Amino acid sequence: MKITKAVITAASKSQRTLPLQTLVDRDGEEKSVLRIIIEETLRAGIEEICLVICPGDEKSYAKVAGDHAGRLHFVHQKEALGYGHAIQCAQKFVDNDPVLHLVSDHLHVSRSSEGCAQQVVATAIAEKCAVSAVQSTPESALRQFGTVAGRSIRGKNNLYRIDRVVEKPTPTVAEQTLIVPGLRSSHYLCFFGIHVLTPLVFSILEEKLKIAQDPKTITLSDALEELAKREEYLALANLGWRYNIGKKYGLLTAQMALSLSGTDRNEVLSILVELLALREAGVSKSDSLNEIISGQ
Repeated sequence: MKITKAVITAASKSQRTLPLQTLVDRDGEEKSVLRIIIEETLRAGIEEICLVICPGDEKSYAKVAGDHAGRLHFVHQKEALGYGHAIQCAQKFVDNDPVLHLVSDHLHVSRSSEGCAQQVVATAIAEKCAVSAVQSTPESALRQFGTVAGRSIRGKNNLYRIDRVVEKPTPTVAEQTLIVPGLRSSHYLCFFGIHVLTPLVFSILEEKLKIAQDPKTITLSDALEELAKREEYLALANLGWRYNIGKKYGLLTAQMALSLSGTDRNEVLSILVELLALREAGVSKSDSLNEIISGQ
């Protein structure tokens, strides 16, 4: 299996502007969120990237992609018909190849020297099948994620053979059908925002969208649930940390995570300590922040 293509979805109203935001990456360089995501895919060996966007957004995205703009292919989701439909819009680009898939409102920080997407791609190549990154997630957050059930594979750390996939399950459904042996009590394996998808996923999405009364109800989880019945499908756990930049304080949290795992870690820690100390001391905010920014 060779994986050189990626699909990034960015067409929803809540996502469109998020990839255009600027953060400081782990190397200390200012970059757009889109560029950070693109570079995550490039570390995984990706050569071509399809962005599923709203019509008219091409120039904005190409501009913030910087030197990587030449790798981009743009596909339009002309109507807001949901996540499953957005992915299926890239079927022509995918052709008959496996692809790496990421969403444009999540950033990831790896636990190791290998990027999160890099680890998922490496596992998919080694196992010759679709692979989804997952993370142990508390029951209170289930309504935010697709959730899987499966069996751990003996001799392969953090790798599971998937039996079931449910989109945003209730705690009751999760307790009845999605418990995975070995996880902490009231914790489940939820999607991490990174997948390697085989061409069959796109065929399944096409089938489901054709017969759906409302295309918006068709999700990637629906297609992956069917995929698990037709071919080998694995989950890879514990890659690192995910940050949803679309949430309240999401950009701030992602920025802190990138900074604390990067080259500016000591500088950022020093700033945080000073800010906390100044807060406790009741020093004037404007004066203290100006001093910190100017390095005094």
